[in-house]
Amino acid sequence: MTWLLLAGAILSEVTASLSLKAALTQPALYVLVVAGYLASFSLLAVVLRRGMPLGVAYGVWGASGVVLTALLSTLLFAEPFTALMGIGIVLVAAGVMVVELGSQRAHAAEDPGSPSSSSAPSAAAPGPAAALATATSEIPVVDPYQEDSR
Repeated sequence: MTWLLLAGAILSEVTASLSLKAALTQPALYVLVVAGYLASFSLLAVVLRRGMPLGVAYGVWGASGVVLTALLSTLLFAEPFTALMGIGIVLVAAGVMVVELGSQRAHAAEDPGSPSSSSAPSAAAPGPAAALATATSEIPVVDPYQEDSR
């Protein structure tokens, strides 16, 4: 259900963005622009209230909006679509997938009993942040105002 709400937020945002372009020649469409953005942000807020991480929700919402708007503006407004734009869309989609996978791993690491916890890093091999924290915790701290007791 949360993903369905996010899809609604994405479609509302894309509708509002496309209507913004069309409203330049048909000002009555500004009503659709405002309604679309209000609906989009309201649905996005509901998605966040339901517990989806902000990075995932905003990443999917923003990236999907960019991709759909670029594709639909080509069809609706005859805007150019180049191979370089296509590569950019593939990279955006890949980036969103990486963010989602990272979020799933983070949740699995927090909940060791979850079925996806096998994909989480093991305690024997800490991530880079944990390794850095461990390494720096062993560095002695010297107080420059304390007399040398040697």
